[in-house]
Amino acid sequence: MTDFLNGAKRSMMCGEPRGTDTGKRITVMGFVAKYRNLGNLLFLDVRDRTGVVQVAFDDSCAEDVFAKAATVRGEYVVCCTGVVRSRGSNVNAAMPTGEIEILADDIKILSEAETTPFVIADDVKASETLRLRYRYLDLRRKPLQDILVMRDKITRTVRNYMVDNGFLEIETPFLGKSTPEGARDYLVPSRIHHGEFYALPQSPQLYKQLLMIAGMDRYYQIARCFRDEDLRANRQPEFSQIDMEMSYVEDSEDVMEVAEGLVKKLFRDCLNMDLKEKFRRIPYAEAMERWGSDKPDTRYGLELCDVSDIAAGSGFSVFEGAVAGGGSVRGINAQGLCSSMTRKDVDACADFAKSCGAKGLAYAMLKEDGSVTSSFFKFLSEEKIAALKEKLGAKAGDVLFFVADADDMLVKTVLGSLRVYLADKYSLYDKSKFDFLWVVDFPLLEYDKEEGRYVAVHHPFTSAKVEDIPLLDSDPLKVRANAYDMVINGQEAGGGSIRIHDCKMQSKIFSLLGLTDEQISEKFGFFVDAFKYGAPPHGGLAFGLDRLVMIITGTDNIKDVIAFPKVQNASCLMTGAPSEVDGKQLAELALEIEKK
Repeated sequence: MTDFLNGAKRSMMCGEPRGTDTGKRITVMGFVAKYRNLGNLLFLDVRDRTGVVQVAFDDSCAEDVFAKAATVRGEYVVCCTGVVRSRGSNVNAAMPTGEIEILADDIKILSEAETTPFVIADDVKASETLRLRYRYLDLRRKPLQDILVMRDKITRTVRNYMVDNGFLEIETPFLGKSTPEGARDYLVPSRIHHGEFYALPQSPQLYKQLLMIAGMDRYYQIARCFRDEDLRANRQPEFSQIDMEMSYVEDSEDVMEVAEGLVKKLFRDCLNMDLKEKFRRIPYAEAMERWGSDKPDTRYGLELCDVSDIAAGSGFSVFEGAVAGGGSVRGINAQGLCSSMTRKDVDACADFAKSCGAKGLAYAMLKEDGSVTSSFFKFLSEEKIAALKEKLGAKAGDVLFFVADADDMLVKTVLGSLRVYLADKYSLYDKSKFDFLWVVDFPLLEYDKEEGRYVAVHHPFTSAKVEDIPLLDSDPLKVRANAYDMVINGQEAGGGSIRIHDCKMQSKIFSLLGLTDEQISEKFGFFVDAFKYGAPPHGGLAFGLDRLVMIITGTDNIKDVIAFPKVQNASCLMTGAPSEVDGKQLAELALEIEKK
C-alpha cells in the first residue's frame, strides 16, 4: 500500500544539499537509485533530475519507519524527511552531495516499482532498441537528463536574445496547405471536407514571409516541423527549428549578424566560451573545390587537389577517360597515415567511396622505407608519379587517394565524404575545439536531369544576388543565391536567405522552375497575391534546434536530444505509432485502406 503526501512538501532537490546545510531539517523526493541494508543501518540513494543524495535510517528513528524503509527497492518513489549531517571521513567524492547525508526519521513510499527491464545507470549496457521501448526509464539516466536540461537552457537563452533584439514570438499554423518544391508532406485528412487534406508544416516559410507583409517586422518562433523522408543519424520526421525573419533587410550580412550573435550568446551562456572573432565567410565554390562539401569541417586538412592536368595524357585510361569526358581527377593526401593503415583499411576506404557513388578509388601508400604500394602507379611514368607527389605535397609515410569521373561534382562530393571518414576513423582533429563558418554564394538553381527542369537549391523564395539577376534570362545556372548557411564542425547548424519581395520576380522564378500559371495559382496563389499589396524587403534564417543541442552537448545521435524520438523507419517503439485506426474513424474521413 503506497502513501499519500498528506501535506508533505519538498524543501530541496536531491542534488542541492551541501555541507553548509548541515543541521537543517529537509524533505527530498525522488526515485531510489540504490539501497543497502546493513541490518541496523539502512541507506537509500534518492535521485531526481538534479542529482543523488544519500538518505540514512538507523535505530534513532521509529521502529515502524525503519521497517517501512527496509521494504524499499530500486526505482521506488519515496519522500524522505530528516536532518542533514556530515559524513565525516566517509566523503563520496564522486557525488556533489557526497560530503553529507540525510539522517531520516520519516519516509513515505509514494509508488512501488517492478524490476526494470534494464539497469538505470549512466553507462547503460542495454540496447538502444530496448531503451527506446522504455524511453521513460531511459530518461531517468543522468546523461540524457543533462542533455534535456541543456536543451531547456538553450531555448530560454534563444527567447531572451530574440526579445532583446526586438523580435516577436508568433505561432504559425500546424494545419496548412500542401505545396511542392520540398520533401514529402505529412498529410492530415479533413473530416469536414471529404477528399481534402491539410499538410503538416515542413517549415513556417510562407507564413513567416506573410508576417513580414503583415508588418510584424521581426518574427521568431521555436517551431515544430515535419518531413516524411528517409531518416539518417541526424534526422527525425518531426523536429524543431529556431525560426526568424526580419523586414527591411536586403544585405545578407544584416541577418547573419543577428544569427551569429545568437550563436555567440549560446556558447557563452551554455559552454562559457567567448567567441570574439567574426565567423569566416567561405563561398560555396571554394568550399566545394577545397573540401568537397558545402558544409566543410576545417578543423583538419585533407584538402582536395585537382590533378586533372597531370592525369590527362598519363597513360592510365581511367584517369584519361574522366578528363576527356569533361570530368576531373582529384586527390587527397592522408598525411602520416601509412603506418596506421593496412591494405584491409585501404580496401574499406574504397568500399566507402563506392557507397558514395564512386566507380572506384585509386591509392598509393608511400611507406617510410621508400617503397610504394599503389593500385595504379604501374601505369604511370616516373615523371607523372613525381608530378602527382609534388602537387599533393606527398612524402614518405603518406597515403594518397584519387577519384576520377566524368562528373566533376561527384568527384568532389566523394572525396569530401572520404576526408570526413578518414578524420573520424583516425582521430585527425581535436574534438574539444569548435569550427564556425558561413558558406555563402550558393547557386540559386540546379538542373535536374531526371525531371528535365531547374530546381531551387534552397527553396523557390530565395532571391538572387542583385548583380546576377540579368543572368536569369541568359544563363540561370550561373546565378548566385543571396543565401547563407552557418556551419559548425562540419554540420549545417542553420541556413537562410534574403527573400524575393517582388511578385514579378517571384513569378519569374516559378516559371524557371517549370511551374505553369495554373500550378502557381493552385499552390501559391494566396502567397503571390499578398505581394500585390506591398512587401518590405525581408530575409531570415532557421537553426536546427535539435542539431544545435547535439553540437553543444557533444552527442552524435539526434535521438539523445529529443525526449521521445522515432527510430529509422519513423516509428515509435514505446507507443507503437504509427498504428491502424478504427474503421469508424476512417468512415468519418471517407477513407478506405487498400490492402497490399
